[in-house]
Amino acid sequence: MNRTQFSKLSIGVFALSLLALTACGRGGEEAETAVFFKNLKNGDTVTSPVKVEMGVRGMEVKPAGEIVAGTGHHHILINMGAMSSGTVIPNDETHRHFGKGQTETELELEPGDYKLTLQFANGAHESYGEALSASINITVQ
Repeated sequence: MNRTQFSKLSIGVFALSLLALTACGRGGEEAETAVFFKNLKNGDTVTSPVKVEMGVRGMEVKPAGEIVAGTGHHHILINMGAMSSGTVIPNDETHRHFGKGQTETELELEPGDYKLTLQFANGAHESYGEALSASINITVQ
């Protein structure tokens, strides 16, 4: 193999390696499911009403009612962590439901420290568990 052939082979191997790495990276992101706070981060200090933008990756937001694989809706749990998979999420002051498929809301919170947990659940409000939850701590002034 001469020098020119070696160079062309090296460039080809490099290009294929780069393509493979790019494909693996995209595939991992697409396959990953997660919920997240779009506009808030852990440790934020905010004022009331607290605007909350909710995001989900790898699932589709759909109103409550029908149970369809790969879909669900958001809940915000106030001062608590993730709920176990399959547990029906109650609807009260500390378990806020967004069963119409909402992806943002405003929470009226008194001044103080809060733990907010975003919990995704199916059409029957059954939690998808810790894998589809995210928690942050905020301070409301």
